[in-house]
Amino acid sequence: MDSDLKKQLGKIANVVRELSMEAVQKANSGHPGLPMGCAEFGAYLYGVLLRHNPKNPKWLNRDRFILSAGHGSMLLYSLLHLSGFHLSMDEIKRFRQRHSKTPGHPEFHITDGVEATTGPLGQGIGNAVGQALGLKILASKFNKDNFPLFNSKVYCLGGDGCFMEGVSSEASALAGHLKLDNLVLIYDYNGITLDGNLKDSASENTKMRYEAYGWDVYELDGYDFDAMDKIFTQIRDHQTKPCLVIMTTVIGKGAATKSGTHKVHGSPLGEEEVEATKKALGLPEEDFYVPQTVYSYFEQRLVKDSQMEQKWKEMFRSWGEAYPEEYKVFMRMVERHIPENIEDILRNIEMKNPMATRSSSNNVINVLADALPQIYGGSADLSSSDMTMIKKYPAITPGNFNGRNIKFGVREFAMGTMATGLSQTHMFVPFVGTFFTFSDYMRNAIRLAALSKIPVIYQFTHDSIFVGEDGPTHQPIEHLASLRAMPGIQVIRPADNWEVKMAWLAALRFRGPTAIILCRQALPELAGANVPYDQGVGKGAYIIKKETRKPDFSLFATGSEVSLALDVAAALEKMGKSVRVVSMPCWELFEAQSEEYRHSVVGGDLGKRVSIEAATSFGWAKWIGPEGIAICIDTFGESAPQSDLAADFGLNVDSIVARLL
Repeated sequence: MDSDLKKQLGKIANVVRELSMEAVQKANSGHPGLPMGCAEFGAYLYGVLLRHNPKNPKWLNRDRFILSAGHGSMLLYSLLHLSGFHLSMDEIKRFRQRHSKTPGHPEFHITDGVEATTGPLGQGIGNAVGQALGLKILASKFNKDNFPLFNSKVYCLGGDGCFMEGVSSEASALAGHLKLDNLVLIYDYNGITLDGNLKDSASENTKMRYEAYGWDVYELDGYDFDAMDKIFTQIRDHQTKPCLVIMTTVIGKGAATKSGTHKVHGSPLGEEEVEATKKALGLPEEDFYVPQTVYSYFEQRLVKDSQMEQKWKEMFRSWGEAYPEEYKVFMRMVERHIPENIEDILRNIEMKNPMATRSSSNNVINVLADALPQIYGGSADLSSSDMTMIKKYPAITPGNFNGRNIKFGVREFAMGTMATGLSQTHMFVPFVGTFFTFSDYMRNAIRLAALSKIPVIYQFTHDSIFVGEDGPTHQPIEHLASLRAMPGIQVIRPADNWEVKMAWLAALRFRGPTAIILCRQALPELAGANVPYDQGVGKGAYIIKKETRKPDFSLFATGSEVSLALDVAAALEKMGKSVRVVSMPCWELFEAQSEEYRHSVVGGDLGKRVSIEAATSFGWAKWIGPEGIAICIDTFGESAPQSDLAADFGLNVDSIVARLL
């Protein structure tokens, strides 16, 4: 590498150190250790390696960088500011302050140039694997001879914590299996964790571990620009499988007295240490100082970056003219186009009656796959049971990305993070499936998708004790309440074929994740559910059976218990009672309706209010009040046939009627 360039990168690295330690100090909160230790790598990454355009952060063929070790966010923020992204020095100075674009951990929807919301360690690696897989699919689908529309790389930086969290193992194993030759993972190997030395809690051979996954592994001194350039150029030009670069660094490098210790990991250096560090590094006394030569260097890069994107746009234009049909599909995917008649398409899907809602949903998936090219999906080794297979299309296999089905293996957490990564390419609406009880394995991935407003659809099946003989280990009890408590996600538990169809419409229209909760047992179609979207599921809750006069009872139910509620209502009416039945497939949608509409469904004198749901009673008091009756399950289930469980837990007509009268 040219000596002048190395000097310039060294200068950028010290500016990164300065901005990082001063921003953390000003906020009196943060993690200066990683940004200071990885400053040279960051300077090389943004100063030389990345092929992107900071003035258009959403350019589709850009290289992507994900900071899995999101606590080191000031490394990323410093580099985004210096390289010309829309992130001002004022925002750097407002690090970790309310409504700033520099929150404590990077957030996908807040800051230009942030490719994933990270912080919970290891998940960024899963996001990177998902993005890399998405780009391989797009390359396979759209690249033609002389038209390499998609040939970018995904770079991800993780620390010791990322590699210790199990999700990184799940995601990395699958990346190696699929031979993702556009994925580069950098391990910030500094031997220090928050509590002290890494050797106190880990002694594995990470190199051998990743070689066993099927990766190429390189080792690098994190301060040797020549070696850095040699390795990453080799990867850029000759990569055939995912690559791990184990980069040895010193945490907090440059700090006057705390460098190399856990004291610099997650706390401000202190004013005296900052002052001494700046003096030792030869930095001026002025706070947040950036030499004009550093800005000028990146301004020159911006010219080249813009020219690179312009060249790609010209190629894209020529490609579109040469391949007009592929161009139409491309535009439908990038716009995530939904046909205007999508509700009619869904309503006209023919289904058996009765039918398990997991099977109803599979029928919908297979129709949508033809109508929406952006629909891709997969399962955690359960596609034959959670019904996620797109039947007309093959599975994606190692080195072959032409399919529409992804076999994630028994890796629920990685599946959740990868689905988020797929969605972050802006050209997919991914759906993933597993048994509802195993949503716990992927809960934090769901949480970050909700926080990031990422459109992912989760198909959770085997939704209650009525999975029967599998027993309490596989019978969800608290899971509905748990997901309903999470902000930013739609939780929809449909009652029959009609509600399943409209649940998918709700998911496609929502700017965020949706969990569709489905049953294994066959359910009858309900006449009252066969209504337009904006009169039924689209309202979140609706009257599926009206009372004949002022109600004696109002029954509120979801999923398989709606048909049970209707049967209970019929039994009560034979006894002269007036009964309203409300289907409540999605509490979030219902809460978004006008006060007037909500009152028309759940307000006023409705007699005795009763909830019926084969899950915990937690949350139902909001709708039935303190005097209401919650016919639910507040214990774990049992291993027994479905009919026996219904009797034992009071979830049949006779038991409910006896309890109400």
